[in-house]
Amino acid sequence: MDYYELLFTTHPTEDYQQDLLIDALASIGFDTFEEIEGGFKAYIPDADFNKEELEENLAPYHEMFNFSYEVNVIQQKNWNEVWESNFEPIQISDKVYVRATFHQPKPEFPLEIVIDPKMAFGTGHHETTSMMMDLMLDTDFAGKDVLDMGCGTGILAILASKLGAKDITGIDYDPVCYDSTIENSASNRTDNIKALCGSKEVIPDAQFDVILANINRNILLDQMERYSEVLKSGGEIYFSGFYESPDLDIIKEEAVKYGLTYVNHKKTKDWVAAKFKKE
Repeated sequence: MDYYELLFTTHPTEDYQQDLLIDALASIGFDTFEEIEGGFKAYIPDADFNKEELEENLAPYHEMFNFSYEVNVIQQKNWNEVWESNFEPIQISDKVYVRATFHQPKPEFPLEIVIDPKMAFGTGHHETTSMMMDLMLDTDFAGKDVLDMGCGTGILAILASKLGAKDITGIDYDPVCYDSTIENSASNRTDNIKALCGSKEVIPDAQFDVILANINRNILLDQMERYSEVLKSGGEIYFSGFYESPDLDIIKEEAVKYGLTYVNHKKTKDWVAAKFKKE
C-alpha cells in the first residue's frame, strides 16, 4: 500500500489555525501528522485519498488564513528510508524506552520496546500514541485480556504484554500493519499477541478487560457499539486519535449510549487520550 503525503506550509499562522487544518484532514481519513518547521505533514493511504473531498473540506479555511500544500506519493518500498531518516528513540515517563533495531538499547529503562515501523504507523512519536502509553502505565494489566484496535505497529499491544496482560488481540485493516504487528511482537518476545487483519467485523465474540482504540473520531463513533459488546462489565476502554474540542464531547455523548462512563483524559497540543469505564 502506498501513502499520500501532504506537505502544508502555514505562512506563518497561529497554532490553533494549524489545528483546524489537521482536524479537517482527520475527518476525511488522514491518520498521521508530523509537525515540521513552518507547517506540518499529513498522511493518508492511497485508497482513501479523494482530491475533491480534500479541497471541499479545506475551502472554508482559505478564506480565514493563508496556507498552501503540495501532494507527494510515498511508495511502500521507500517507507523504511523515510522513517529511518526521522526516527529518534523516545521515552515515556522515564519508564519506557522506544527504539528501532538500528538504535542502541538503554538497559536503565524498566521497559524497552523495539519497533521497526515499515509502512505501519505507530512509533510512539505522535501525541496520541505517547498519551495512550502514559495512561497505560497507570493501569493494572496483570492477567487481563486486551483488545488493541487499529494496532498499527503493535506498540500498544506490546506494551500491554510487557505490563503483564494475559492475552492480547491486535486488529488493523491494513495488511502491512498486520504483518508489522506480528514481526514487532516477535522482536519483543511478546508471544501472547494475536494479530488479525480487518476491522470491527473481525472482533472476536469474546470478553475483554481492557480495550485500546487509537484511531480517529469517525471510526471510533462507528465502532463504539461493538466495543461495548465485547468489553466486560467494569472493564476499561481508552480512546485517542481526536481533539479536545469539539471531539471529546462528541465521544462522551456517544459513549453514554453504550454504558461507557468518562473517567479522565490527557491532552497534548489539543490531542486527547481519554479513559472510559463500562459500568
